[in-house]
Amino acid sequence: MTRFFSLTRLGALLVKELIQMRRDRITFAMMLGVPLMQLLLFGFAINSDPKSLPAALVAPTQDRYSRAIVTALELTGYYRFTHPDASAAEAEALIARGEVSFVVTLPSDFGRRVDRGDHPQLLIEADATDPSVASGAISTLSTVAADALLRERGIEAQAREASGQALDVVVHRRYNPEGVTQYNIVPGLLGVILQMTMVMMTAMALTRELERGTMENLLSMPATPIEIMLGKILPYLGVGAVQVAVVLLAARAIFHVPFLGPIPLLLAGIFIFVSALVILGYLFSTVARTQMQAMQLAFFYFLPSLLLSGFMFPYRGMPSWAQALGEVFPLTHFLRIVRAVMLKGADAAAVAQPMAALTLFAAGFATLALLRFRQTLD
Repeated sequence: MTRFFSLTRLGALLVKELIQMRRDRITFAMMLGVPLMQLLLFGFAINSDPKSLPAALVAPTQDRYSRAIVTALELTGYYRFTHPDASAAEAEALIARGEVSFVVTLPSDFGRRVDRGDHPQLLIEADATDPSVASGAISTLSTVAADALLRERGIEAQAREASGQALDVVVHRRYNPEGVTQYNIVPGLLGVILQMTMVMMTAMALTRELERGTMENLLSMPATPIEIMLGKILPYLGVGAVQVAVVLLAARAIFHVPFLGPIPLLLAGIFIFVSALVILGYLFSTVARTQMQAMQLAFFYFLPSLLLSGFMFPYRGMPSWAQALGEVFPLTHFLRIVRAVMLKGADAAAVAQPMAALTLFAAGFATLALLRFRQTLD
């Protein structure tokens, strides 16, 4: 029986595998980290019905009726008026930069028309670049605002019968009035595809040299660490350029995504984003010892960035700690750039902040990669 099966030999093999797993810290961390990360993100951070969405109020008079409507909207849980006394120009700039999801506008004669028994109008402008974000908030707007207005006038008992005639709510879905989902998804796919391929390919740049045993030849060359890094990542920038061309052409020809902003600004943002990705992949290759470890690091990075960037789930729907964590991923800032330029026609000033963030990511990754570069095999 010992010829075909031996508990002693099996035990020895199990001990060997356990020792190997203990030494492979990256794989062991992935085994524990990935399920824990998925549990926390899907359990706490992901929310398909976002609440506490930032909003701006344009109400020149700021009378008791406007205050009643604001209070009622905030009590729904969907609206959070971060700019309660904005001017029309300020509100336009805020929604263009993506700092607010809604702009609620009350005309200057709103209070007088309410007192006269007219049908005052309330205008709400929603950032519809992500149609799923505004749907829940808009659906509650008309009834809640009308009931609040009637209660403030002291005729709460008639609110249910008269709510349909008390207030005219005009909803303007900005940037995507038809609510086409592809307008939101396809630009985001550009960032997801680039991240998945660029980080994965460059993550194996140095580890491939280690596994093939050619690292000694590379280190013996009269080249500085920055020259070696550029030699490894520049070819992948060319690959990224081909992918960008394919995705942008498909977005325009197949999905009819609008290109409202300046194309050079869009290409500049894409270039900085791709540069940050290939340098990040190169940084992973300085940490990993094998190509398998490099792929595991890339996957471990890819999953939270995909979930917390606002691509799959509304960014505003996540709790504050998840939004803060999402800020550390380049994909989050790239999505703001590509959607703002393509769908909103944003200029350089409107996307200056995410552009600066991507530039800092690229510079920081490059610095860490050069510091991590192994001058020797020891």
